[in-house]
Amino acid sequence: MARKLQMHSRRLTRSSGARKALYRGLVTDLLGYEKITTTEAKAKAIRGVAEKMITLGKKGDLHARRQALSFIYGKKTTDKVFDELAKRYAERKGGYTRMVKLGARLGDGAPIVQLELMK
Repeated sequence: MARKLQMHSRRLTRSSGARKALYRGLVTDLLGYEKITTTEAKAKAIRGVAEKMITLGKKGDLHARRQALSFIYGKKTTDKVFDELAKRYAERKGGYTRMVKLGARLGDGAPIVQLELMK
């Protein structure tokens, strides 16, 4: 009898609704400011989502724009993804983000990283 494989995702000690809201906020800030400082676990969790939003921007059609608007907070940030970032990464096939380790947080020792968009 074959075993069922379960999908693994980072829970970050939150309910699914709170986790989705956290991801949306972090991705919106990353795409808006192009650089954020957060814990390594959160950065690893949102890296793929942010890259998907940029890929949607590169598609550029109405359906992709509506998909991005349903996830990203704010129309301004979505417009930036479709107008500015899509042109910047037109020739790139992926790997739009970079993580730079900054050390441990003083309070609890959590590893802190800077997640930024590549230039």
